[in-house]
Amino acid sequence: MLIDSHCHLDFPQFDEDRADVLSRAQAAGVQIIINPGVDLTSSRRAVKLAEAEPGVYAAVGIHPHDAHTLDEAALAELRDLANRPRVVAIGEIGLDFYRDLSPRDVQRAAFERQLELAAELALPVIIHCRDAWQEVMTTLEAWAGRHHAPASGWRGVLHAFSGDQAIAKAGQAMGFVIALGGPVTFRNARRLHALVSGLPLDHMLLETDAPYLSPHPYRGRRNEPARLPLIAEAIAHLQGVLPDEVARRTTSNAIRLFGIERGKVPINREFV
Repeated sequence: MLIDSHCHLDFPQFDEDRADVLSRAQAAGVQIIINPGVDLTSSRRAVKLAEAEPGVYAAVGIHPHDAHTLDEAALAELRDLANRPRVVAIGEIGLDFYRDLSPRDVQRAAFERQLELAAELALPVIIHCRDAWQEVMTTLEAWAGRHHAPASGWRGVLHAFSGDQAIAKAGQAMGFVIALGGPVTFRNARRLHALVSGLPLDHMLLETDAPYLSPHPYRGRRNEPARLPLIAEAIAHLQGVLPDEVARRTTSNAIRLFGIERGKVPINREFV
């Protein structure tokens, strides 16, 4: 069994064939998908989809691109959504100083408020970071110092990890796992290959970030969860282990992090 720890299955890119995407995922061994929100609208969709599909779970949150939309009413609705049974995390949240689609001070405030919401609800967080690693890690260290970790002992996941070995180690020490996706299959991603070869499997998750970041040989096309085995195979090659070992250990990590009950994994093909 494989778990796609980050897939935007609610996005409109899947509106025409979502049922087929789910069927292909199941055929490929991907039996659980975590669908994070990026704003209130997508968070609502993610919860609705998770409540319709036994193999799908939701996270709710406001991405740094839309940080300017996080007011008191939005935070209250996120809290309500996060209390639904199929919601397993707050995210994706963080900082993005590459596109800067929201002012940086607004991003910081939205990030910190959603971290506090996660601590209040004892939920893990899904962290987005682009060109802001120093500030993200400083913020997470301060937050972790104020709050106990959830019962699992893990605080969250560093999604689409693009940091270096020192950042990975600091994240692991705070209780974060590292999520890896399609770029690990790219032939020219030598820096990432070197990093992954030294990462412990016990602190690693698999993700597609679909519909984005499709792995080789599908680079540039719409991504989907059925391509997760290609990512597992690339990591297995870099780690010098069998793909089954990568699947087993990353699945165990995801179940522990998100508090997923092992019995609730079948995907219902009837969702449209």
